[in-house]
Amino acid sequence: MCATDDAKGLNMSRTLVRWLPAVMVPVLIASVAVAVPLAANAGVNLPTKTPAQVLALAAGEKVVALSGTISQTSSLGLPELPTTGADASAGSALELLTGSHTARVFVDGSTKQRVQVLDRMAERDLVRTGSEVWLYDSKKKTAVHSTLSERPTRSSETEGMISTPDQLAATLLKSVDATTTVSLGSDLRVAERTAYNLVLTPKASETLIGSVSIAVDSQTGLPLSVELFARSQKTPAFSVGFSKLDLATPDASLFVFTPPAGAKVTEKTPKVDSSRPAVPRSDAAKPTVSGTGWDAIVAIPAGAGAAAKGSISLKSSPLFGKLTTSVTGGHLFQTSLVNVFLTDDGRVLAGSVPVAKLQAAAAAK
Repeated sequence: MCATDDAKGLNMSRTLVRWLPAVMVPVLIASVAVAVPLAANAGVNLPTKTPAQVLALAAGEKVVALSGTISQTSSLGLPELPTTGADASAGSALELLTGSHTARVFVDGSTKQRVQVLDRMAERDLVRTGSEVWLYDSKKKTAVHSTLSERPTRSSETEGMISTPDQLAATLLKSVDATTTVSLGSDLRVAERTAYNLVLTPKASETLIGSVSIAVDSQTGLPLSVELFARSQKTPAFSVGFSKLDLATPDASLFVFTPPAGAKVTEKTPKVDSSRPAVPRSDAAKPTVSGTGWDAIVAIPAGAGAAAKGSISLKSSPLFGKLTTSVTGGHLFQTSLVNVFLTDDGRVLAGSVPVAKLQAAAAAK
């Protein structure tokens, strides 16, 4: 397999495991009240386009300002876990991967964003203005302030929050290659806007992913909704989409944040230790990828990186038995879209493939 194929395989695998809890595989994460299913509308009859033309429409999307409400639903087969008490850490890591969630999002250019995740009787806010970033949790009454040392991409700014449809769609569309069949479904209406239904279907027979549907706005090319279907399932295992959308520039006051009275404020300053020279990491300590596209497998050596260390922490958690199943050679963290195999010797293997394929990959090393 050539280096280009390796990169595509690793990129796709990172895309497909971005829903996993950070306590398990943080190195692999890219990481609602009303569901937003992709449903054809009899009143929508858009000008005919080819799949390639709709891909080009999405690639040329240049929306720089918007306000909207995003709905996210997950049906990955994960248990409902506590978000309070001794097991709160693991429960919080899984929270956005279970059930339904709603968020409000506001964007004005590349340096002004606000995301409000609406919890029951509480909310979490991420507010960025220029290089200043605030993270506020009304339930915990905490506010974290940081200054960006570099200009991040929009998706990295909201890591750990609900992703917008365009963020997820952009990652998926970057991975489209010869391993994917691209087609068009019936025209759609999402958030009162008309859209083309771009359908990505893996050619691989050994992947848990059945298909991906992306609603591409017919006027701007902005992805309005994304649905991921597990193989042989008619309802999406994961969906995120706009239920409301306004492309006008949001009011500037939305990007100004002042910690409420009584909030515990923490300052986080990027630290650079110039006294220590950078030591290149050996190839043996890097994640490796086998296969390409939708059925690629990412493997992390024992003790290498945050993911392997996270698996050790997970094994000591009282929730380990609820999160994983004992299988030959280790333990399995299973969802309908992605499987993670934690081997007895400390390695981590992940991919949108059956556990037998992960076990075979582990045995081949």
